[in-house]
Amino acid sequence: MKVKPKHAFLALLSSLAVCLGVTFAVSGSASAANILTNPGFELGTTSGWTCTGASSVVTTPVHSGSSALSATPAGQDNARCSQSVPVKANTAYTLSAWVQGSYTYLGVTGTGTGDKNTWTPGGGSWSQLSLSFTTGASTTSVEIYLHGWYGQPAYFADDVNLDGPGGSPTTTPTTPTTPTTTTSNPPTTTTTSNPPTTTTSTPPTGNLPKHVITGYWQNFYNGAKALKLADVPTKYNIIAVSFADATTTPGAVTFTLDSGLSSQLGGYTDAQFKADIKTAQARGQKVILSVGGEKGTIRVDSSAAATNFSNSMKSLIANYGFDGVDIDLENGVNATYMAQALRSIHAAGGTVITMAPQTIDMQSPAAEYFKLALNVKDILTIVNMQYYNSGSMLGCDQKVYSQGTVDFLTALACIQLQSGLRADQVGLGLPASGSAAGGGYQAPGNTVNALNCLAKGTNCGSFKPSTTYPAIRGAMTWSINWDASQGYAWSNTVSAGLAGLP
Repeated sequence: MKVKPKHAFLALLSSLAVCLGVTFAVSGSASAANILTNPGFELGTTSGWTCTGASSVVTTPVHSGSSALSATPAGQDNARCSQSVPVKANTAYTLSAWVQGSYTYLGVTGTGTGDKNTWTPGGGSWSQLSLSFTTGASTTSVEIYLHGWYGQPAYFADDVNLDGPGGSPTTTPTTPTTPTTTTSNPPTTTTTSNPPTTTTSTPPTGNLPKHVITGYWQNFYNGAKALKLADVPTKYNIIAVSFADATTTPGAVTFTLDSGLSSQLGGYTDAQFKADIKTAQARGQKVILSVGGEKGTIRVDSSAAATNFSNSMKSLIANYGFDGVDIDLENGVNATYMAQALRSIHAAGGTVITMAPQTIDMQSPAAEYFKLALNVKDILTIVNMQYYNSGSMLGCDQKVYSQGTVDFLTALACIQLQSGLRADQVGLGLPASGSAAGGGYQAPGNTVNALNCLAKGTNCGSFKPSTTYPAIRGAMTWSINWDASQGYAWSNTVSAGLAGLP
């Protein structure tokens, strides 16, 4: 049995109390304790934990006691081990674990106040990960988890500790046919790597923060500053690699590094690009592959094409390590068949699903792009509509607004917010400079004002939404390269603005 020094001392005091007939008062929180089941894996199994991939309990290496967890990532599985734990609302908790191995993560979801995680590049010795969180007013359980990283060897975990008061296990009423018994440990449930979106306010996208910046990284050279993927600043939470290419097989896509980009960078190989994806991911950034663009000719308009699209995307995700896909098809989509493809990709590990429709595509829920977003709402991360190259459009108040203004951003975002998308699925897509688009550029400060208007009801133009949307997800720009050409003026301004949102 694993007993930490403090706990051993308390156990000794308890024994003395029984022998001497005295009572000892110990300072601190009387309710604070490790409320996890099988926290040190001393049961010799992963009982109490739900693990994906190859996981087992080993006797070496261990941090203390006689057992520890060993879990090995493989393919698109990051070897996630999780546990659902009943907790109390409006209560502070501390989560910690001892880990060994490369890129090992510890985190918590479902807190009601935002997901949290921490990680270590790791190595051959034990190190402790720790984070604190406070539950929300209606939170009754959280899910804590450990996982490794794609392409990395096995990681080890031991002495996982969730310090704080336990809550009451949530049970589903049944009509028993035999007498039931009560156990002292909370019941465990089988969950996936990603908690169901029907019970959380945020989509299943791993470790993304509440508000994010998405940027497109150009896989080609067009006058904007050429960048290696690892050169993208961490202000960009999601990097959309642009673009996948169509093949002669209907719906299928492929991807290659453009020779013009490689020439600008003095040589940039496939191996270097793959290594840079891992570097960005280790910094907490998501790297996805974008499909389409202005000249994209990919069409998914049949069941066969949907299968070809999803299979080719899944192959690219496995080969390069992408986190998901961005749909930027500017020549039409089929909501039925693209939804079929996206669900297949998501189920295979492409968990970040974003879209970048044009303004005309999101004027009504009856439009195919809007229908697609609603069809995959349960797995959708963000819709970053392009608020440029579009002239004037109707807002949700049926008034006409011109591009290049704060009103254009807020009144058109309002359509999505009032017509089925969650606020955390709506982002504002803007060009990073006047050179990045044919029209619609506006100062990045306007983007910040629009986000504040939507989230807090401040800094609005003539249009003010009837309610606020504190969970508004963030902003997107075309492109990171054009932003780099301007000294990152766009991302510097917008990231500072996101920090001030609720």
